[in-house]
Amino acid sequence: MKISKLKKKVAALLVSTLALSTVLSGCSSSGTDSAGGSSDGFELNVNVGPEPETIDPQKNTASDGSTLINHAFEGLMKLNSENKIVEGQAAKYEVSEDGKVYTFTLRDDAKWSDGEAVKASDFVYSWQRLVDPDTASDYNYMIDMVENANEIMAGEKEVSELGIKAVDEKTVEITLATPTAYFLEICAFPATYPVRQDIIEANPDTWSTDPETYIGNGPYVLESWDHQAKMVYAKNENYYDLENLGPDKINFELMEDQNTILSAFKNGEILFGDDLPSDEIESMKDNGLEIKSQLGTYFLCVNVEKEGLDNDKVRQALSLAIDRKYLVEKVAQGGQIPADTFVPTGLTDADGETEFHDNAEAWYSADEKDYEENVKKAKELLKEAGYENGEGLPSIELMCNPGHEPIMEAVQSMWKEELGINVTISSQDWNVFIQTRKDGDYQVARHGWLADYNDPISFLDMWVTDGGNNDAQWSNADYDKLINEVKASTDNNERYEKMHEAEKILGEESPIIPLYYYTDLMLVSDKLEGFYTSPLGYKYFMYTSISE
Repeated sequence: MKISKLKKKVAALLVSTLALSTVLSGCSSSGTDSAGGSSDGFELNVNVGPEPETIDPQKNTASDGSTLINHAFEGLMKLNSENKIVEGQAAKYEVSEDGKVYTFTLRDDAKWSDGEAVKASDFVYSWQRLVDPDTASDYNYMIDMVENANEIMAGEKEVSELGIKAVDEKTVEITLATPTAYFLEICAFPATYPVRQDIIEANPDTWSTDPETYIGNGPYVLESWDHQAKMVYAKNENYYDLENLGPDKINFELMEDQNTILSAFKNGEILFGDDLPSDEIESMKDNGLEIKSQLGTYFLCVNVEKEGLDNDKVRQALSLAIDRKYLVEKVAQGGQIPADTFVPTGLTDADGETEFHDNAEAWYSADEKDYEENVKKAKELLKEAGYENGEGLPSIELMCNPGHEPIMEAVQSMWKEELGINVTISSQDWNVFIQTRKDGDYQVARHGWLADYNDPISFLDMWVTDGGNNDAQWSNADYDKLINEVKASTDNNERYEKMHEAEKILGEESPIIPLYYYTDLMLVSDKLEGFYTSPLGYKYFMYTSISE
């Protein structure tokens, strides 16, 4: 899952510019309609990011977008406050003995926010929409374990042949091509949430940007959207768990500037903020800052089609010349862990006990005592590539979105001082930045990825040839073969062995340069109760209350 605005959390942590102290609309220091008011009939003001790129479940790839979607929609399964996968729109489910057929029975009281009943056919349509080439979903591969999904995505079969069917109005049957241990987690992932066919077909381009047509089946409904300013969510009166919901309304204040977010939090205008300037981390540790581990990696994505960067020795040299210990201790300052592979700490290996990361072969040493040796090797690689002391190598532009400049400036300095490479920095607003990177119109760009489910393949399958999230434009036939074998294998030990092999190839060719493993920096008021988050970067406010 793409880390949003960096904040994404995943995720972003670093300094920005201008601080504004304007009071947010709908806020007051007291009363039932304020961020800090009574929990009886209250409104909650929070910030999880700026204007979202999209809140279409099948098209979103950002963590802040997922948080917004999770409040308006719900899948067959859902994640509870203990980070356990439990029934959502499904009242129950059964799994065949061979692990290939899942049968879900929907709740009798599952309804859309307009009162219509949620039907099995809604899930059939939505899953077909996800893999339909016309949808161009970056997350279509999330259900590639479903029968015929890969053939449909390749244009070889019709979407109607996807292994999902409505047995009746309340029964969904899904057939997998191969047993998948984490399939129930997939059923709780935003890309698999149901959407309304009648609404989308009538409003194909605008349905997810207009509150009138943004009809969901989750705990809240989008009541209004002042673009670039605020999204107001109100309780869904048709939600099956309505009586246990918290805020009458959740006001998602759309802010990107870290200083603005911090100011709003300090002034009590918001009770939750998903970002703050890195130079304020220490001062806020006893004033609302919470730091949680995340299953994610902050990295640089290298466009391997650009001159000079098409040489794997150059990419390896760039990676080796970065002092990751310095980045996490002096720049990010949020308890991050220097990265020495792509798959982060926290994901288990085949035995279910040891960590995949700990059993992997490190791409390089991230220990500060080995940095001098890393730089020496980097210089040798650059010389072998024909760019000794950086001579002849085109100037590199480092692209990021606001808030990430400090990290980029540190990398810029390291590449110049250690390798003699000229580097410029370009910062673009989030939505522009994401599209520029996706279009491949860049050289090196900051990136971040959080696990979509508890399996290393969530990090590795994004780099297959022509993958929807493969912004590096990288391609390796051996890598593709291994990933396909991982997905087809029913032998758990074999799966993990092949994933380790695939990650090794990724390190050898270095289309990406891992910097550190994420922590989630959040500003959380001590008045806010019942709030929870997941290691995947999602934030949940639907069951919160406010104490006096």
